[in-house]
Amino acid sequence: MRSKLRFGSTIIVTAFLFSAGCDVPASEKNREEQHKGAAKSIGIVISNLGMTFPAGMDENDNRYLNYIEAQTGLDIKITTPPTEVYDEKLDVIMSSGNLPDMLHVYKAVWFGNYAKQGAFQPLDELIDQYGPHLKEKIPAEAWDRVRYGGKIYAIPSLNEVSGVELMYGRKDWLDRLGLHPPETLEEYHEVIRAFTQDDPDGNGIDDTIGLALMIDLGRSSPFFGAFGTQLDTWVERDGKLVNGSILPETRQALAYLAGLYEEGLLDREFPLNLQNNLFEKIQDGKVGLFSATWYDTRGPIAANKQKDPKAEWIALPYPTGPEGHKGVYETDMIRGYNVIPASSLSAKEVIQFLDFIASDYKNLKLGFENEIWKWENGRMVTDFEKHDEQLYRGIYQSLVDVPDPVLSKERLDSLGDFHLYDNLEMIRQNVIHNEFYGIPTWAMSKYDKKLSELQGIFTNIILGIEPIESFDRYVEQWKREGGDEMTREVNLWFERSGRQMVRRNEGD
Repeated sequence: MRSKLRFGSTIIVTAFLFSAGCDVPASEKNREEQHKGAAKSIGIVISNLGMTFPAGMDENDNRYLNYIEAQTGLDIKITTPPTEVYDEKLDVIMSSGNLPDMLHVYKAVWFGNYAKQGAFQPLDELIDQYGPHLKEKIPAEAWDRVRYGGKIYAIPSLNEVSGVELMYGRKDWLDRLGLHPPETLEEYHEVIRAFTQDDPDGNGIDDTIGLALMIDLGRSSPFFGAFGTQLDTWVERDGKLVNGSILPETRQALAYLAGLYEEGLLDREFPLNLQNNLFEKIQDGKVGLFSATWYDTRGPIAANKQKDPKAEWIALPYPTGPEGHKGVYETDMIRGYNVIPASSLSAKEVIQFLDFIASDYKNLKLGFENEIWKWENGRMVTDFEKHDEQLYRGIYQSLVDVPDPVLSKERLDSLGDFHLYDNLEMIRQNVIHNEFYGIPTWAMSKYDKKLSELQGIFTNIILGIEPIESFDRYVEQWKREGGDEMTREVNLWFERSGRQMVRRNEGD
C-alpha cells in the first residue's frame, strides 16, 4: 500500500536532498583524457531520478561523472532506464543474459528475491580489500540487512531522513475563523469542516478543500498514526509482530476517513490526485490542511506564498487519537542497494567506484567550496542558481549516501528559511517504528505484490463504495493468500533477532 511512497518518493526525496555542483579542474580533465584509453571500463544501471542535464551534457558526459572518472581512473558507462518503469526494466535486464557490472535497485523484496537465487556476487572479501570508506561509514546494522546466508550481497545507500510526512495548515485561515491549531482527531475534524464550509479564504465562493489526500491513500499516514498503526508496517502486539494493514486500529482509521468523505470534507478527487494535481491545488490556495513532506515548504507551500503573500503556513501537531496515539511511518534505513551480477568480471572496480563516492561525500554532495556554496560569518550560503543547475549530481552521489549529521543541518539551513531541519526533527520524534528490518522473507518475495493490490479496497471503503465490514473480509483474504505465511516467517526472524539482541546486551 505504501508503494506510492517507496520508489516514487525515493526519487523525489533524493532529488531534493542534493545540493551544490562541482567543476573538474583542467589538470584532472587532462589526466582523464590521457588515461581514457587505458582506463578499466565498467557498465552500471542507475536511475536518473527524473533529473535533466544542462545543454550539451547527459548521464555519460557531465562535470560530475568526469570528476569521478578522473579521480578513480575508471571509464564508467551509464544506463538509465525510465523512472516510470524502472523496476520492470531491471527485471528485463536480469533476464537478458547481457548484464552490466552493477545495478542500483530500490525495492528490498526485489533485492532479496534475486539474492536468494544466487544472481549476485558475495562482496565481503572485496569490501575488505577495496572498500575502506564503505566499511568506515556504513553502520553494522545496514550491513546486517544486506546479508543472506551470512554473506553480503549489496552495498547499501542510506536514508538521510527517518520519516517524510508532517501536518501543515493555513494559519491565516485559522485566524480568520477564530480557530486554534488542532491537536486531537476531534479538533482536526472541526478545522477540516470549517476549512471546507466556512469560506476560510473570504472570497464568498464555495471553493476550498479542508483536507487533501492522494491516490492510493498517499499523504494519509498521520491519520493512521492517530490510531497507533501504519499501513505495511510490522508492529509488536503481545510479543509478536503483526502487519499494521490488518489491525483493528486500521479499520478505525478507515472509518474516520470515510466519515470525513461522507460529510463532504475530503477532497472529492483524492483517488485521482497525483502529486502534480495536489501541488496545483495547494499553490492555487484551495487547500487548507494536508500531510506535507518535510521539504514541501520549499515546494508547493512556497509557491502558494509567492502567489498569495498573505498566505501563512505552519507545522501542526500530529493528530492524537482516542488512545493518545500519534505519529507517521518510518522510512527504511536503506534507500537503495548496489548489487554486482554474478557474471561481472569487474567487481573490484565497482567496489572502488562506490568507495570513492563514500569517501568524497562533501565534494559530491555539496560541490566544491566557493563555487556552489561558501562560508559567510560562520554559516553556509548556497548559490541557488548553480545549485538548481546542477541537481543532476545526485544521480551519482546517491548511489552511496552516507549522511553527515553536521553537514546535513548546515546544508539544510543554507537553503533558506523553510524550516527543513525543524521539520525533520518533528518527524524524527514521532515515527512509528517498523519492527521488521531483516532481508525480505521467502513469503514476502512471493506474495508482496498480491497483498499490496488487495489494499485497493481501502479507498473504496472511504468512498462509501464498500461498507466498513469489507475490511474484515479483506483481513481474512490477506491471511489466506499469503499473509499468514509471511507473518510466521517474520516472527521466526523476530524470535531469532530477539535472542541475538539479548546475548549482545548481556555481553556489553
